[in-house]
Amino acid sequence: MRTSPTLFIYIARQFLTAFASILLAFASVAFLFDVVEMLRRSQSKEGTPFSIVLSMSFFKLPHLAEQVIPFAILFGGMLTFWRLTRSQELVVVRAIGVSVWQFTAPAVFLAFAIGVVKITMLNPVAAAMLFHFEELENKYLKGMTSLLAVSETGLWLRQMDGGNESVVHALKVSPSGFELSDVIIFTFKAGDRFAGRIDAETAKLDSGYWDIHNAWITAPDHAAVFAKDHRLKTNLTLEQIQDSFASPESISFWELPQFIEILQHAGFSALRHRLYWNSLLSDPLLLCAMVLIAATFSLRHQRRGGTVIVIAIGVFTGFFVYFISDVVFALGLTASIPIFLAAWSPAGASMLFGLAMLFHLEDG
Repeated sequence: MRTSPTLFIYIARQFLTAFASILLAFASVAFLFDVVEMLRRSQSKEGTPFSIVLSMSFFKLPHLAEQVIPFAILFGGMLTFWRLTRSQELVVVRAIGVSVWQFTAPAVFLAFAIGVVKITMLNPVAAAMLFHFEELENKYLKGMTSLLAVSETGLWLRQMDGGNESVVHALKVSPSGFELSDVIIFTFKAGDRFAGRIDAETAKLDSGYWDIHNAWITAPDHAAVFAKDHRLKTNLTLEQIQDSFASPESISFWELPQFIEILQHAGFSALRHRLYWNSLLSDPLLLCAMVLIAATFSLRHQRRGGTVIVIAIGVFTGFFVYFISDVVFALGLTASIPIFLAAWSPAGASMLFGLAMLFHLEDG
């Protein structure tokens, strides 16, 4: 039997209303907790006004909403199917020959559509706002600014040494030992006065200095001098440089592939960004799986008893899926498992689990 358009729209409207209500509630709670956390962190930093704290939490809000969407789908689906079961509407629907696949189809369709909107429209907005949040966080809470920029022209790195400043540019980077190739270093004295330029074949980061080889050193009003080996003081560490990379979450879904290509071309590992991009692609499938899990644990008829226990098990299952997703993601970050497996296995396994449980519910 083909699903009636009226029934399809009715169930879809019920699910969308429940999802929107729960998402709003979850996002509001997450925002309040984040404001409290920002206030706690800002207590140790003098000169951080409350308006800045609110701005930081506001810029982070879309990212928080992204994080809670799977749970809003799960609880929205459970609430929708529980209401339809409690009001006996699903009993009537089943009596006229509508299968579990037909009356869950509207919610699954909407979940997939929400997943597509999430990664194509919400994610770019969330990424841009999270980037502003990280700028404010670095300025007011961490007391640091970005040290690193990677573009199609290569690597740009800024370092401070007392009142002096240096800007390092390199076309290629070797991640092992952080060795730069085709290096140009511009040095400035206090007040941004140009102090000189170093053109070198390679520069390797060592403890407290750059170990530079085959360098031409130029200074104002002086002839260029060649030095086979030269050292330039630095207070940078490899950990500081790695931490200066833009986080994957602060880069738009549409811009991530190009950024990954630039990173790889420059010689950096793009593992974290590639894993995040693949996990975004798997989101629509994961949201569909959440609907199936919700249906599995909320379609139980009340006369069978134990409804609260069954729904509680469903909630636990949803959180378990989220926990396993984090564990698998961490394994992917350490390259213990392939990127594709780390990004897609939680969504795929959840979908298979939901389908198997619904087959059992429908066909016994």
